Amino acid sequence: MFGSIHSLVATRAIPSRVSPEFRLRPSYSEHLTSESPRAGAARRLADRLSIAAVIARPCGLALIGVAISTWLSFRFDQSFAFTGFLHLVLVVLAAMYGGFWQATVTSVAAAACLNYFFVPPIFSFVNSPANWVALGAFEFTALVISRLSLRAQLQAQEAIAGRCDMERLYETSRRILLFSNSMEPGSLIASLVHETFQLRGVCVFDAAPCAIYQSGDCGPEGDPRTQDAYILDADTFDGASGTWYCAIRLGTRPVGGLALCGTGMSKLAATALASLSGITLERARSLRSESRAEAARQTEQLRTAVLDALAHQIKTPLTVARTASSGLLAIGGLTEFQSELVTVIDRQAKALDHLAARLLRTAMLDRTDFKPQCKPLLFSHLSTTAIERMDPDSERARFRVSAPAGEAPVCADRELILTSLAQLLDNAMKYSEPGSPVDINIMVGERAVVFTMRSRGLVVAPSDCERIFERFYRAPETQHLPAGTGLGLSIVKRIVNAHQGTVWAEGIPGFGTSFSISLPLATAN
Repeated sequence: MFGSIHSLVATRAIPSRVSPEFRLRPSYSEHLTSESPRAGAARRLADRLSIAAVIARPCGLALIGVAISTWLSFRFDQSFAFTGFLHLVLVVLAAMYGGFWQATVTSVAAAACLNYFFVPPIFSFVNSPANWVALGAFEFTALVISRLSLRAQLQAQEAIAGRCDMERLYETSRRILLFSNSMEPGSLIASLVHETFQLRGVCVFDAAPCAIYQSGDCGPEGDPRTQDAYILDADTFDGASGTWYCAIRLGTRPVGGLALCGTGMSKLAATALASLSGITLERARSLRSESRAEAARQTEQLRTAVLDALAHQIKTPLTVARTASSGLLAIGGLTEFQSELVTVIDRQAKALDHLAARLLRTAMLDRTDFKPQCKPLLFSHLSTTAIERMDPDSERARFRVSAPAGEAPVCADRELILTSLAQLLDNAMKYSEPGSPVDINIMVGERAVVFTMRSRGLVVAPSDCERIFERFYRAPETQHLPAGTGLGLSIVKRIVNAHQGTVWAEGIPGFGTSFSISLPLATAN
């Protein structure tokens, strides 16, 4: 028992967390390295003696108090009980400020003084029951008070250390908020924690980019053990190196690892620092995603404005060109070759006019306040109308429409849906085998009606089935086929999305490609 008490007293006398004021300053350590071995040994001996003097000071003061109280009590003829009480007070003070062993020395000295001066026969060390009782009382008091004092001082040290850790955590979080988003969050965390907590080294592992950031010296085991903390999702402390290896978590999901080298902080502080690191990483990612989304939104707005302006600028000269070509054809008197050239001009001007109309329609669909004018319509009627509007007439016979007898209407804007169907029909003519039939099937579900068009020819790869609906994207398989603008399917997707529907494509190996549009039933809205 006395051995464990001695270890506790030693821990109290020389705290494990030495304050920065008592640490060896760099200039002082450099001075030591330049000294001779004899001078260094002398200095170390002087340091040990000064520390021993500081530790023994409470015992020395208590012994002086015992001597003074004994002399005064004996001089003024005080009783054994009064003097014993004074000695007991000194033992309590020695236990509080010096520890158990210093209180024990004081107890022995106090019991000896009582036996020599106040227990008959005086001026002799004849043992008596009163002396043993006094010594036992002193020792019991020394044991209890030293333990209570030690516990109180350890709790006070832990409270002070915890308060310092919380202050540093607050300082770290405050400085993180002040830094710009251009810095790498992992590098920022490592440098700030290293500086604020005055650690030997800090290592941060960010699992998203699989990158490691380090500040200070974490040793050769720093990087792998930091990654192990993330993989195992565990918090461990290496007492040999004084290093915390913590998993950085976002909620309950690990997103990285953190190594705090050369520290004696509590687990609560280490895990709180790891949680702050996780919040910082997620905040940086969120801000970057927000910046990218804002940049994309601004780019989309600019592109829409350019397309809108371009379409309006093209419309006027195209109208003039079509009027002139139509007038030349109406006047007549042209040779066969001249009529053919004017017809080509009129056809291409018409194609450009359709392209300008698509651009205007795309700009309209991108407006946030755009709402389609919906009413109940049948997909079969819409499909037939789109086929009848096709040019040339010879291609209309290729399309075969199949619809159920009890077809239910969809809630749609007539002109917009006709535009999307016309685009799908135009794609079928361009990218299918010449003269091959194109099947259109209409199926009615519980809450939606699905329009599906299948054509024989080009097979869209699975990786491109989503991308072909992006603006200006063309699948690699179409490079040797008739040129397109890359706008048609993107317009189809925007129209269908505006109707709260879905559109998708599916390549059928060995056959071709099918396009499907699903729109809600008119009764489901």
